[in-house]
Amino acid sequence: MNTLSGTAPIPPLSHNPVLRVPPAAPAEAAAYFGASLAFHADVSDVAAALAAGGDPGFVVLDSRSAPSWDQGHVPGAMHLPTARIAAEAARLLDPAVPVITYCWGPGCNGGTRAALALARLGYRVKEMLGGIEYWIREGFETETRRGRERRDADPLTAPAGTSDCGC
Repeated sequence: MNTLSGTAPIPPLSHNPVLRVPPAAPAEAAAYFGASLAFHADVSDVAAALAAGGDPGFVVLDSRSAPSWDQGHVPGAMHLPTARIAAEAARLLDPAVPVITYCWGPGCNGGTRAALALARLGYRVKEMLGGIEYWIREGFETETRRGRERRDADPLTAPAGTSDCGC
């Protein structure tokens, strides 16, 4: 039997690229995915919390540049580019209120960098997965200098005719 000292048997290498590295044990998977939810927020969940009215219990922070912000942002979001967080966060943010950061989209780690900068300053923070790209792709309203805008939802990211993806 192929084992390491004191561990379970090592599964044989798979020719299947999906299982070449076997899935984690259920307890390890539960810890990982639970932790992931502590660090990330879904755009649909953020939109639903904001649409419910009243205080959602968090502030949304757009970490992009001024021209990007002007092009369109989550309505009600705060604009604080990552480079200015260290100098301005204490003046603008309440440390008792969690912050949801975002940037362009899944190909950009600006929201992650903003979340890291805030966490290092002692803020509780999550990153909004998909950023403004997925906010727009799911058909949620954006705010620009021209006012509010909404595009049709991309059927690849959101079901047509409903705001509930069933996740």
